[in-house]
Amino acid sequence: MKDDSNKNKFSDDLSWEGLFEMAENYDDESIQFDDIDFYEYSGKEDAVYNSPKEALKAVFGYDSFRAGQEEIINAIMEGRDALSVMPTGAGKSLCYQVPAMLLSGITLVISPLISLMQDQVKALNEAGVSAAFINSSLSERAMNVTFKKASQGMYKIIYVAPERLMSENFISLAKFVKISMVTVDEAHCISQWGQDFRPSYMDIVKFVNLLGERPIISAFTATATKNVCEDIICSLGLVNPYFLVTGFDRENLFFKVEKPVNKDKYIFDY
Repeated sequence: MKDDSNKNKFSDDLSWEGLFEMAENYDDESIQFDDIDFYEYSGKEDAVYNSPKEALKAVFGYDSFRAGQEEIINAIMEGRDALSVMPTGAGKSLCYQVPAMLLSGITLVISPLISLMQDQVKALNEAGVSAAFINSSLSERAMNVTFKKASQGMYKIIYVAPERLMSENFISLAKFVKISMVTVDEAHCISQWGQDFRPSYMDIVKFVNLLGERPIISAFTATATKNVCEDIICSLGLVNPYFLVTGFDRENLFFKVEKPVNKDKYIFDY
């Protein structure tokens, strides 16, 4: 007779409760960097930009802003908190990366996605911006080196996973350096009305309250109903925020239905 004990055990292990628990605790540690070279402050004077447009051109190579970007950047440069709802692909990242180039201290970007942090830091480094990330993809050795260099002011932008905010090392770093802005990416994760609620996002306000001087707080998302927006503003404690919703329509994306006679040939030609 065939032994089904392993099969039954496998089914039990993959119960819905087990899957949800695995998803909630998931932190990709399959690949860890032990020796990573972030682009660092060279020791020379920081580049000085006279305006957001000058930084946009010099650092990112663009001649003009997309819809909504300049308004949100100007509000941040005036010292206001900000919340922006912009569709994916509308350029949310530039709305905090450009001000980061002009603000005097460090900009912390709180992001829930390791792969997104890695991609954005890589792009910034290639553009000559001193940026780093702190998450579980760094080995303990690489983490310690990154903390040390951050405390020496070698990074202008630091991406951090929300789970790291309340760690002893990160709080010590945050109290030691000047933080000009805290940016919350995928801000809908803080809202219990949102579909991606992430409990660790609730630590953001606790973290900000531990700082000697309150930084500007900016928040960005592509997914937010009215209830979610109100929850973000309340949960993050945004003060008189500049609020911008650019809409959800992406003109570069569209649906089209084709009814070819020969489907295989159509697919091959496509």
